[in-house]
Amino acid sequence: MPSQQSKRVAIVGGIRTPFVKAGAQFIKYDQLKLSTHAVLGLVEKFIKDPNAIDGIVWGRVLHDPRISNIAREIVFSAGLPKNIHALMVSNNCITSLHAMVDVADAIKAGRMSLGIAGGVESMSTVPLLFGREASAIFLEAGMARTPGDKIKALAKLRFRHFKPKSLSFKEPSTGLTMGQHAEITAQEWGITQKEEDIIACNSHINAASATEDGRLKEEIYPLDGIDKDMIVRGDTTLEKLAILKPVFDRSSKGTITAGNASPLTDGASSILLASEEALAANGLEAAAWIKDVEFTAIDPADGLLMAPALAVPRLLKRTGLTLDDMDIVEIHEAFGAQVASNLAAWEKGWKEKPIGKVPMEKINPLGSSISVGHPFGATGARIATTLANEMKRRDARYGLISVCAAGGMACAMILER
Repeated sequence: MPSQQSKRVAIVGGIRTPFVKAGAQFIKYDQLKLSTHAVLGLVEKFIKDPNAIDGIVWGRVLHDPRISNIAREIVFSAGLPKNIHALMVSNNCITSLHAMVDVADAIKAGRMSLGIAGGVESMSTVPLLFGREASAIFLEAGMARTPGDKIKALAKLRFRHFKPKSLSFKEPSTGLTMGQHAEITAQEWGITQKEEDIIACNSHINAASATEDGRLKEEIYPLDGIDKDMIVRGDTTLEKLAILKPVFDRSSKGTITAGNASPLTDGASSILLASEEALAANGLEAAAWIKDVEFTAIDPADGLLMAPALAVPRLLKRTGLTLDDMDIVEIHEAFGAQVASNLAAWEKGWKEKPIGKVPMEKINPLGSSISVGHPFGATGARIATTLANEMKRRDARYGLISVCAAGGMACAMILER
């Protein structure tokens, strides 16, 4: 249980569901079922006594109004001790990194010793929304005092009211989608489709190799007989990617295609964090340690997905480290365009001084979001798990995580061994 303890926070390891395209194999699994599966896999692999768990912080981006605090429902659904405090967080693609930081901060403060973080997205089961007019009618009917008043209210419904409002991925502050923003940024930085396709091709080749040799499967808890990510395409080539047409800017300037963008994905990721004392008490080993973290926000007009261009330099400066010190660099691949633009900003400087060029062989050696998939709320924990495991295999000294997020935000994190 929590007590006065040292300040280091260990990543013990992580477990996740396979990642699959939305509307495919996991269409029958909602957020809670996917989350429960990931947490049960984590407990099975690492935790001998569930009573040792001090808390759970869990995230999602697309909200189911029927479950206000999914973290607490995971406790019940997984059959964990009911005295485990659990709360939910949400911040776009950096959601589960926020969950990790919340648990890590609690461990540093002595409020936790052993905690679970993670996140989920089920794009296949997003609740449908009615328009405001229909919602007002249903509300009036629900508040009616008599059967007659309820019938009177429902009589106002027309066929048009039963057309659900489609889910929008547009930024509320700009009216543009993330893809449209990424396309604008790519054109501002002079990023070509070929550059983006190279990033996508490398991602698939690396992920296919890591699937074949078992490194990615190590972090997956099979579901419905599926024991690997179903989006990885090991036969991807630059020639195949080159013939795909742009989807956000269909003019001759467009560069982002379905092949160099991350797909809508279903999946959940969990990760176990611990104090040094909890490691010893529970017979656990650290895969890596969280050294430091940086959250950053910028004006979306400057580049919606460009906040890593500030977060990473600031984190390196504060820790006294350099890009050259990083043995592995994990960059979330929302789009190949965003990866290439941030790499260019690090090399040339943009709102922060240049920090150097990252060798391609250091970037996403097991693939990333374009190939593995991108369930919004789960990606951060997935990346941290992949990085910690690979650092342990290589006995690497430092690893860097860089994740952009909607709203002009980002998170950078350094792991060490």
